[in-house]
Amino acid sequence: MPNGLDAAEMRLLDPLVARRIRMRKGDILFRAGEKFTALYAIRSGSCKTVLPGEDGHCQVAGYHMAGDVLGTDGIAADSHDCEAVALEDMEVCAIPFDRIETLARQNAHFQHSLTRLLSKDIARERHSMLMLGTMQADQRLATFLLDLAQRYHERGYSSVEFVLRMTREEIGSHLGLKLETVSRLFSRFHEEGLIQVHGRVVKVLDRIALRKVVGHERVESPGPGGAIK
Repeated sequence: MPNGLDAAEMRLLDPLVARRIRMRKGDILFRAGEKFTALYAIRSGSCKTVLPGEDGHCQVAGYHMAGDVLGTDGIAADSHDCEAVALEDMEVCAIPFDRIETLARQNAHFQHSLTRLLSKDIARERHSMLMLGTMQADQRLATFLLDLAQRYHERGYSSVEFVLRMTREEIGSHLGLKLETVSRLFSRFHEEGLIQVHGRVVKVLDRIALRKVVGHERVESPGPGGAIK
């Protein structure tokens, strides 16, 4: 169920689903520049969205899991500005946007919920920009882990122990940090007893301490390219 729509609204949406798409790790759902035609609700698995840069360098824009909706980036310009890449086997439901618009015009409550769902995307993007612009390295990683824990909790999964589907390098790209910085911070948080790390499995041991990290007041200046060393 897309996070933000209730069961009754999902029953209205179900008939609009044009197809279910099964993807393997590494498969691309849509590419930057492709025409926008549909929103995609993730049924299972996870993916990352990647923004291509003019210099050929790509930045990980977001991490998306079951219950999230993909494709909202294409609404304004009728084309996608990023690409969505599966991080593991996943399944998505493709819902043509013209059908969604028709339903929204017919049902005011659904229209309100759809607007709320889309606004959550905008709020998350604004938060990410704020994080990259004002937070120091340890704050960024702590915020990322706490956000993941909260999102898993909202979906009925464990908020204490979960698998990081993105690599350390991808997490660094998403947070504007160098790979070495991300690895060093994971090791530091582990040594300080905030988290327990086994490969990609992370267990949150001290949520209060992680929140205190986020509450630091000192802001470290970013290095070249916006990456904190």
